[in-house]
Formats: sequence, C-alpha cells, structure tokens
Amino acid sequence: MTVLHLRGVSRVHGTGETAVHALIDADLTIEAGELVAIMGPSGSGKSTLLNLAGGLDSPTSGEVVVEGTGLSTLSKKKLAALRRRSIGYVFQDYNLVPSLTAAENAALPLELDGWGVGKARKAALAALEEVGLELSVADRFPDEISGGQAQRTAIARALIGDRRLVLADEPTGALDSVTGEEVLKLLRGRCDDGAAGLLVTHDARHAGWADRVVFLRDGRVVDASEPLADADSLLKEAS
Repeated sequence: MTVLHLRGVSRVHGTGETAVHALIDADLTIEAGELVAIMGPSGSGKSTLLNLAGGLDSPTSGEVVVEGTGLSTLSKKKLAALRRRSIGYVFQDYNLVPSLTAAENAALPLELDGWGVGKARKAALAALEEVGLELSVADRFPDEISGGQAQRTAIARALIGDRRLVLADEPTGALDSVTGEEVLKLLRGRCDDGAAGLLVTHDARHAGWADRVVFLRDGRVVDASEPLADADSLLKEAS
C-alpha cells in the first residue's frame, strides 16, 4: 500500500527575480514497510521535502497524498487530525514544548487526539523506555535534560501511537554513535511493522538502514531504486 505520494511537487519562496525554487517538480512514492533516506548538500531541498510530506507546508504546485488523501483537500482541522494520528515528525531542533515534561511532550499527540491523561502517560512512558530513556527523565522539563535526551524524547513523540508515516530530519544529530544506531534500529523496526519512513541524513552509514536512497540536488530529486553501498561517493558527486 502506498503511504506517501508526491506528484510533481514544487515549492517556490518569493516571486520574480528573488524567487527561490526550494523544490522542483518532485515525484516520490513510499510504500508501507519501506524506509527511504534523503541525502544531498545543504540547501538542496531536503527539509522542504520533509515539511511538505508532513503537511507543515503547502506546495506551490503539485499534490502531496498521504494514504490516499490529498493534503490540499483537507481543512486545517482535518489536516491537524491527520498529523496527530498518522504522521510522526522528528524535528532537527527537537521542537519540544518547554513547559511540558518529557513524558508530557511524548504524550501530547495522544492527548490532543482525545486520549485520557492516564492512558496517554502510560503510552508515553513505554515510548520513552523504547528509545532508551530512563524513567527518571520522564518528569523533567526540556531545559533539565541533555540534548541527546531531548532528541530521544522527540523521537518517542514521533513514534507513539499508530503512526503510518514517520518523518525524521537528522534524528541522530545530538546522539552518540551507539545511541544513534539504536534510534535507527527503532525507525527500521517501525517500518518493518508496516509504517513508511522518510529519513533525512548526511551520513551514508545511516542511509544504509534504508531500502533506497533519494538524492536531492538544487531542488530536484534523483531516486535510487535500491540501497546504495557507495552513498558517500555519490553524495560528493551530487554536491
């Protein structure tokens, strides 16, 4: 089953001579059970693609379809509901709510979707434990935990519940190599269980966890149909 489909998607910022073409006529399909890595030089459109896939931004042209639903057809309320229930997003800067504890941050999508506080907290504690956080961290606020712990909290929030599409923007950036590999194993496991994953990374070793690698250059997509053993050299060519 196709979970994510980008059809001729472009994103232009500004107009006229100052217009910036962040993404140009991008086509991308991701099936259930598939993890796709996005690589490319800085400014190539990786984060733009991720934001469009998650409904955080709207394309200038083209269509983004998640599980058969065109995002442009949804009202703001229905789009927010889709993001809460079906799309997990790991932001590069964590994007945790500073006034909420780690457990409350992880539970937030469930509570916004109507779950009771107790039930949501139980699920959040399980999600935090799944990403390797000790329960002693659960009731601490973002400014009371390390960058690595904050990143893992953000990952727990993205994986909690029955998310069908997981979008991760450099999810191992604040983590040591061992913990980073554990996080990638979690993303891989979620996809093996039937979700679709889109992973932005600059590290070819991390891209090796994916089923295929998509390279971006100057906002244009080059799709590889299988894992790339020599992703490092191909990334240099793309830049």
